[in-house]
Amino acid sequence: MRISLEDVKNSAAVNAYIKKADESLTAIGFTEHSFAHVTKVALAAADILRACGRGEREAELAAVAGYLHDIGNVVNREGHETSGALMAFSLLSGMGADPEDIATVIAAIGNHDEGTAFPVNEVAAALILADKTDVRRSRVRSLDTIYQDIHDRVNYAVIQSEVQMPEGEREIRLNLTIDTAICPISEYFEIFLSRMMLCRRAAQRLGRVFALIINGQKMM
Repeated sequence: MRISLEDVKNSAAVNAYIKKADESLTAIGFTEHSFAHVTKVALAAADILRACGRGEREAELAAVAGYLHDIGNVVNREGHETSGALMAFSLLSGMGADPEDIATVIAAIGNHDEGTAFPVNEVAAALILADKTDVRRSRVRSLDTIYQDIHDRVNYAVIQSEVQMPEGEREIRLNLTIDTAICPISEYFEIFLSRMMLCRRAAQRLGRVFALIINGQKMM
């Protein structure tokens, strides 16, 4: 069976795990990882592959991986990429998905967290780019944490965030507008430099160049 994004979105089990995983992250003070995040990542990952000229099947698998990539947080934040890949294997197998498709998706999920990530295939590359570029104010759960937690402060400082892939060009750009009164650009790099370097490797896997633009200035 050729699994689709709609198949996983319609799974009561998948949605229960996403909901409970986000509840766990809420309890330990992490930014939003619920349906807004996974849906955005799913659609962005598919769009990235389409913009890079890849086929519709590969784009669909990227969307599936994007929707499922954070379910492992229901077990524990530590190692969530591995537990998430194992959970996705069980869920997709239960749906009757093609084994080669399952292998592609779980490899991408197992390689999306910056601690252990590597763009082992093109779906993984698209997932990395989509996940690490989801930086936005609405992911901050409470304004009370902005001045105590650098992660919340950096996200809240982002007024506008857009992934751009101009037609006819090789760049994949993350274009950010940051309120530097909330967070200086140096703090953004303190938190996100490793993620942006990972995005560079992922873009290279797709034959592209990653560019980070902050307040109109190209940083990398």
